[in-house]
Amino acid sequence: MSNSYVPATQKTMYFIGVTTTKSSIMGVFPAWSDFLGLDAIIRGIDFKPHDEPTKYRECVSFIKNDPLSLGALVTTHKVDLLKATRDLFNGLDPCARWLNEVSSLSKQGTELWGHAKDPISSGLALEAFVREGYWKESGGEVLILGAGGSSLALTIYLINKAKEGKDIPRRIVVTNRSSGRLMEMQKIHETVDSPIFLDYHLCRNSTDNDRVLTGMKPGSLIINATGLGKDAPGSPLTDKAAFPEKGLVWEFNYRGDLVFLDQARAQQKSRGLAIEDGWTYFIHGWTQVIAEVFHIHIPTRGPKFNRLSKIAASARS
Repeated sequence: MSNSYVPATQKTMYFIGVTTTKSSIMGVFPAWSDFLGLDAIIRGIDFKPHDEPTKYRECVSFIKNDPLSLGALVTTHKVDLLKATRDLFNGLDPCARWLNEVSSLSKQGTELWGHAKDPISSGLALEAFVREGYWKESGGEVLILGAGGSSLALTIYLINKAKEGKDIPRRIVVTNRSSGRLMEMQKIHETVDSPIFLDYHLCRNSTDNDRVLTGMKPGSLIINATGLGKDAPGSPLTDKAAFPEKGLVWEFNYRGDLVFLDQARAQQKSRGLAIEDGWTYFIHGWTQVIAEVFHIHIPTRGPKFNRLSKIAASARS
């Protein structure tokens, strides 16, 4: 949709992204709304990555001041949106303040609040993919390609799990094509006493990422958190990249050309890879935000969550 804001005539949740009309949520949300009794609709708002601050401010101001606009889920723009609109929020949850990003906008009466839900949703998705005890058994590490908000959130989840004495990887490597995000991530990590060794690499192109990949141990988890394959074409790796033996591969996206996923699947048998796309992450990410926006409880497992997952799969197909 074009970014022209018309007052909502019924309860409305927004999806702030890049190519929102292509997302499965446009078909899934109406079915979820019926099941959950929300009596609400969803609207997409598209911006270019790292768009002009004035555009983010116009959007957030509209949602804040329109009575039937109840909130939003934010992808891609989580850091940039908050940077441009921080003064418009009446409050931020602890993770949003700490990570300097918002993945969810909700209202408490007339107040607008921002939330960072990714440390929860990414952790839930990881737990569904990687069994307890895996890291100790395999000795694997984690390589995250891309240093955006989702990447930072996952590192925070793992650091918190480490502090609880849970099974975690001993080393996390993060790459990014620009130094700014790496530096921001490192500054946040320096505020916590991390039991995990954190390693940062400036990789300006896919060949640089290939080189870092070769240093990962067998059994390591390799993640595409760049947005390449969804928000922009391509992959952070070249076709010559070799995934670690018996490794785990996680594509944060579930839609798009997903070249990274194709690269992994081409090596799945020869290198014994376990591969996951972003669908489970999608389910947890959206249900966490919907619960916040509509002030309802949505369980993260069990019959009701399984029903929501089945509804989403049916609507997606």
